[in-house]
Amino acid sequence: MPGQTHINPSTRIYIQEVVTRDGFQAEPRFIPTEEKIRLINRLSHAGYAKIEVTSFTSPKAIPMLADAEAVMRGIERVPGVEYTVLIPNLRGAERALAVGVDEFNLVMSVSETHNQSNLRMSRADSAKALSEVIALAHQSKVAVNISLSTSFGCPMSGMTPIHELMHWINHFVDQGVRGISICDTTGMANPRQVTETCEKAQSKYPDTQWTLHFHNTRGMGLANALAAVQAGIVRFDSSLGGLGGCPYAPGATGNICTEELVHMLDLMGFHTNMNLDLLLECAVDLRTLVDRPLPSQVLLAGKVDRLYDKICQS
Repeated sequence: MPGQTHINPSTRIYIQEVVTRDGFQAEPRFIPTEEKIRLINRLSHAGYAKIEVTSFTSPKAIPMLADAEAVMRGIERVPGVEYTVLIPNLRGAERALAVGVDEFNLVMSVSETHNQSNLRMSRADSAKALSEVIALAHQSKVAVNISLSTSFGCPMSGMTPIHELMHWINHFVDQGVRGISICDTTGMANPRQVTETCEKAQSKYPDTQWTLHFHNTRGMGLANALAAVQAGIVRFDSSLGGLGGCPYAPGATGNICTEELVHMLDLMGFHTNMNLDLLLECAVDLRTLVDRPLPSQVLLAGKVDRLYDKICQS
């Protein structure tokens, strides 16, 4: 029955951190390379399945990530953690191979208008360019994940029909990618839509490594994540402190917050393998790095087992 939990609560939920790529890329002040490395090294011991370290895009396009090679060379590689990077094109793939990565994360939008705004090319041209990167990855024996942006909706073209999403899923599964991320890039998804999408995708391709990527633009991020868990999804992208956001979504806020996601799932009895106390310590450091408040509610209020001598009167 749709909406029922398809996995045992003791099943591991795999958390995949995106803060040092998705979170940092829009920050106005450059974060020093050594600080990025220090944060990634701490996060590597927090229990993650995967950390998206950086992007091998043009330094002119995203100056914050101009130090991609230096960061990848400088981080500690902890066994059991996959270190993935965003790859925009063939040149980026070649740069990434030179320093060693565990996975290429490739991106295109399901929405034509969003793809034109974000990548400045048509979906057909994006798919053709990504095919070349996929071929290089297969040749180099590097895993490939495809992130399909605006999988649920686009503020320029409206809600995404599920058949349109499935068209691109079919396209990339046929090319032999290991995983596909279904991305709510602009925060337009709702739990019912999430359930339908997850069940259809998994039913057709049960052997694909599925990841759900939610933004909290309209406050439904955790509700959507729970709907995905109840539909059998076990991998989620999230961002420490809730940092991030799509620059092409009016009013966009950040990704779902890692510590909020872990806090919720742990309380419900799911196994995340995450050290929540370490996450909160890292979030405090992150707040200092970006020099502003973060949207994390758990960072603000503390875990539910935090006890007080007295409650302040409202």
